[in-house]
Amino acid sequence: MVPFSYSRATDAQTAAGKARSAASSHVGAPVQFMGGGTTLLDLMKLSVMQPDALIDITPLERRYAGITTSHDGLRIGALARMTDVAESPVIFKNYPVLSQSLLLAASQQLRNMARVGGNALQRTRCTYFRDTTYDQCNKRNPGSGCAAMDGYNREHAVLGTSDDCIATYPGDWAQALIALDANVELMGQNGPRTVPFADLHRVPGNTPHIETNLAPGELITAFVIPGPPSPRSVYTKIRDRDSYQFGLATAAVALRLQGDTVTQARIAIGGVATKPWRAAAAEQFLQGKTLDEAAATQAGKIAFAGARPREHNAYKVPLGQATVTRALLQAKQLDVQV
Repeated sequence: MVPFSYSRATDAQTAAGKARSAASSHVGAPVQFMGGGTTLLDLMKLSVMQPDALIDITPLERRYAGITTSHDGLRIGALARMTDVAESPVIFKNYPVLSQSLLLAASQQLRNMARVGGNALQRTRCTYFRDTTYDQCNKRNPGSGCAAMDGYNREHAVLGTSDDCIATYPGDWAQALIALDANVELMGQNGPRTVPFADLHRVPGNTPHIETNLAPGELITAFVIPGPPSPRSVYTKIRDRDSYQFGLATAAVALRLQGDTVTQARIAIGGVATKPWRAAAAEQFLQGKTLDEAAATQAGKIAFAGARPREHNAYKVPLGQATVTRALLQAKQLDVQV
């Protein structure tokens, strides 16, 4: 790990101003914010990220770690710990997809340390990104190429890929947020702004090293889930082993039904895409349909209509389709009081 300076933030706007020269979405940014540090410090030890300075934002948790509900919806501070959000009684009961996505992620020790804001911004687990002995990684070394294209790509993305990058977005929490139409509150040097969470991350295109639409120095301060609770929601995660493993295919689903008829469907899929992925065409297909196994199966197929598999990851297409189908049917079967 190379030497770096360390400071503690006193307020979000001042911290954003100090870090303005660095976009937190860029692997080479000279200034990085640190909350739990569970991803950042790993990458610094691997020399993948070598910031000149760290700004510790944990002193801001008194203001940005709360969980509050109102008639307008749910608000979760970005500095809330994963464990606190997952085990919140109101979230566990009324927004189960959020709780499940966190409980199925990482280990208990990491969940006790990691903050949900940082979790949403975690970096890919692509071997070619995390191992600096590989020169070809456009995400780490722009313009160098992508070793995964012709390398071992079993865990790589089939949706949202480009000719420059097929690295998979690894997280779970982000899919749950998309399934609930969440917004994200941001703080920059010029003050706050709010954007749809689904617009926060970018597909790689020809700039895979720029992963989000955060402005330079901007901080995530909160996630806001609008509208009434979503108790008919589930998170389904398929992985090689049943604990402490990143998903090969995941699905976050939130449904509203009238009898067996879909009045609203929200579907986000992970483990298969370069960013948290919303299956909008599958949602539109289900609108007004009777949700049975045939409709759920067709929705899964539609969700992967644009897939571009490589040599070792073609299995992710049928696996992802089946995961969407399973999540939809699980959400339908929930015993929800309406």
